[in-house]
Amino acid sequence: MSSKHSSLVHNHFSKAPFNRRIYAFLLDFITIWFLSSFFKGILQNTIFIFIWLILKVVVVFKNKGQSLGNWAFDLKITSVRCGRIPRLDEILKREITLGLLALLAILGFSINLNNGLSMLLLITPLIVDFSAALGSQKRYSQTLHDMISNTILIQAQRGFSLDLRIKKIFKIIHKKYLKSLR
Repeated sequence: MSSKHSSLVHNHFSKAPFNRRIYAFLLDFITIWFLSSFFKGILQNTIFIFIWLILKVVVVFKNKGQSLGNWAFDLKITSVRCGRIPRLDEILKREITLGLLALLAILGFSINLNNGLSMLLLITPLIVDFSAALGSQKRYSQTLHDMISNTILIQAQRGFSLDLRIKKIFKIIHKKYLKSLR
């Protein structure tokens, strides 16, 4: 597909805000990390990858391009190739790459501050991956794992709008707090 045709296919999509991308990733990451934390050692890492593949590949493929985090923040994965939900092999490439980076970050966090340099080295690939989206000049800023799989993350009509709901709750709490001070 030519780049001219590719850009025409994707002009009607809304770019995913970077903060929502991070929130969605963190929700998925923490959920999967929590579920795998009931195990120890190499079994924990194996369970992490297994759950990652189930929730980030199978669920995304069956759920119109949305994982739990993407659904919670109104995002979905789309193929650059066709402008629709990516094929299973594209999702698999994307999530294996991201899952391995997330696993490295978990290993870094497990080292904790006992060896700060090793922790930093293990977390850095994930930071670099997401930083690529900040430096991207393309209309749909892609992370490295998106570039590898030829996908983009876009805003979706379908979702829970968790960040907007939390902002609304904080606004209500703030107003009630200000009233109580008067």
